Amino acid sequence: MKLDKIDIKILSELQKSGRISNVELADLVSLSASPCLMRVKKLQEEGFIIGYSARVDLAKLGQTVTVFTEITLKNHRPTDYSRFLATVEKIDCAIECHLVSGGYDYLAKFVTPGISEYQAIMERLLELNIGIDKYFSFVVLKSPIVKAHLPIDAIATH
Repeated sequence: MKLDKIDIKILSELQKSGRISNVELADLVSLSASPCLMRVKKLQEEGFIIGYSARVDLAKLGQTVTVFTEITLKNHRPTDYSRFLATVEKIDCAIECHLVSGGYDYLAKFVTPGISEYQAIMERLLELNIGIDKYFSFVVLKSPIVKAHLPIDAIATH
């Protein structure tokens, strides 16, 4: 499916407010309600829209710490990557994990109640002997820029 400017605008608006009514969305993208709804359904069917969720203010739930972790594996066979990922995927506090180029293999993002909980996770990962050679932790002190939306307009035009 090739996206046009209206499809891109629909995706952009839905990112900002997934609970927007179809009538409001239609007004924002200059369509009538019925064609707008048909486009949204088509975007869902084609896999451009993969779900809807609520953004939660973690500070209201209690104290948290966010830690970015550079992880280097001892070996680089497909089975080593698979074993590592299968284990990390089961950790609820590991909210992102990216295979990256450069001086280490993975960049993971953990959100935990505190430093001791993060350190317990890392110690458990080392004890499981899943191939971690070394890791470096970067505790987030402040997050002055956090965007909840992707730059769809910039990406989709290329």
